[in-house]
Order: sequence, then structure tokens, then C-alpha cells
Amino acid sequence: MVRDGYFYALGLIAAGMLVGWLARPAWALVPLLLALFFLWFFRDPERSIPDAADAVVSPADGKVTDVSWVTVGTEKHLRISIFLSVFDVHVNRSPIAGFVREVRYQRGKFLNAMNQASAEENEQNIVRVEGDGQTVVFKQIAGLLARRIVFHPEVGDRLERGQRVGLIKFGSRTDVILDSAANVKVKVGDRVRGGASVLAHLQPKSELATAGTHSATEGAR
Repeated sequence: MVRDGYFYALGLIAAGMLVGWLARPAWALVPLLLALFFLWFFRDPERSIPDAADAVVSPADGKVTDVSWVTVGTEKHLRISIFLSVFDVHVNRSPIAGFVREVRYQRGKFLNAMNQASAEENEQNIVRVEGDGQTVVFKQIAGLLARRIVFHPEVGDRLERGQRVGLIKFGSRTDVILDSAANVKVKVGDRVRGGASVLAHLQPKSELATAGTHSATEGAR
């Protein structure tokens, strides 16, 4: 359980008791039901983390809504988008093991997270993690209801694959940006679980460079 759930629940339980005492006991039902909802919403289940060295795991629970090519600078990358409804676990996890090289908070709009424009225009936290010869960028994107993004690690911190890193409160979206050579294992419509579902497999850049050298040598022959 994320501690925020206890804060919300305790406040609503106190409000319910006060309303029930000052007015009618039946009126306490609404805040008490809301307290139960918050305890459920901020659940934080344990997950079995895949141990494959090249695996990229989902940073969040939800539904894959997009697998497409995007241009970052002058290079093509693969983007996997995951939509989190209010019914999904909202704890976020690191997609790979590595070091946090950049954390950038971008203020913006609160469009519906299903809207493709939300990937660029919505308020979001952009994190770059480097490890095992690869770089993965993932975004915590606010949605129509989400008004707070939480990310605990700092630049320079070491993360393990599937490690808890924060959460997005209420409906939201996460994007994972991968190298073009990534072997994607999910498709639009798939349901994924944070830390447990493999989104893709990466090939270390050293191997990519070696493969490129071999191809160039064979071409010269």
C-alpha cells in the first residue's frame, strides 16, 4: 500500500465520523466508501520481475494503446504507450536496470491520456535511464484526472529492473521510448503489469556496432 492511501483514507474516515455524529449516521456512508476506494486505489502488489538481461519491463499497469515510430532529434525510435484507468495500479517501476541520467519535469495541459497529443502537450515527467549498453526513456504523463506525478529517484541513482520509482495519481499514461533495434513483444490492446510484463528485448549497442561492422565488411567483399 502506498502511504498516500492511508492519508486520504484517514481523512475521509474522520470526516465520516464527524458527519455521522453531527448529522445522521447514514450520511457517513459516502466518505467511508470513498476511504475504502482510496485504500484500494493506492494498492502496491508485489511482482515477479523477469531476469532476462535484455528485457524491458512495463513501467505501469494498463492497456497498450500505441506502438509506433517517433522521431527524437534526427533519429527514429519506437514508442510504446500504456493507458492507466482509475482501476489500474498506479505505482510506476523502472523499465530497465541502470543509472538515472536525466529527470525533466514538463508542465503542460491535462488532456485525456487517450489523446495522442497528450504525449507532447500534457504535464509529464521525462526520465532517461542508461544501463547494459542501452538507453531507455520513459514518461509519466498526467491525464484528464491526474494532477500529481511522483518520482522519487534522483539523477545518478542506480535502479534495478522493476524497482518502484513513483506513481501518477488517477487516470494517466506512460510512454516508453526505445532504440529502433528493439524487439517489441506487445501489441495494441494488450494488458500489461508494471514490473512483470516484458515490453521488448534490447540489443546492447556494442553488439549493434559489431553487427554493423560485419555487414560493412561483407558488403565490401
